Amino acid sequence: MANEAAIVELLGNGGDPISYTVADGVAVAKGSLMVLKGDRTIQVGSSDGDLFVGIATAEKVASDGTTTLAVYTNGIFDIMDQGPGMTLGVPAKIGTLPNRIVTADEAGVPYLTEMVGIVLETATGSEVVQVRVLK
Repeated sequence: MANEAAIVELLGNGGDPISYTVADGVAVAKGSLMVLKGDRTIQVGSSDGDLFVGIATAEKVASDGTTTLAVYTNGIFDIMDQGPGMTLGVPAKIGTLPNRIVTADEAGVPYLTEMVGIVLETATGSEVVQVRVLK
């Protein structure tokens, strides 16, 4: 994969990792933006409406027998903006490309569950921005 999030600073208790179920046959790169896709089951997010749960703490090799994966839920991360840009202080959600974010444009409950975090820098195009993640 490409454009995985990079740790800037882990907050709380080492990023407050939470473990979820992941399919054995799936590969996940460390730093992938993970979303809930079933009963406490996660996968890499890549569509509007995905329910963000955190950032993969480790690489998961496909068909390695592993069916659990932890995600960071508390920290500051460098994450790739999908474009056309982002403004300092806006909420961000999963984009339509893996490991990319876009400005969250909904209000209410869907907006809160989809939100990745608050953008801490202004982006003028498809570039990496710091995001405060707290799930």
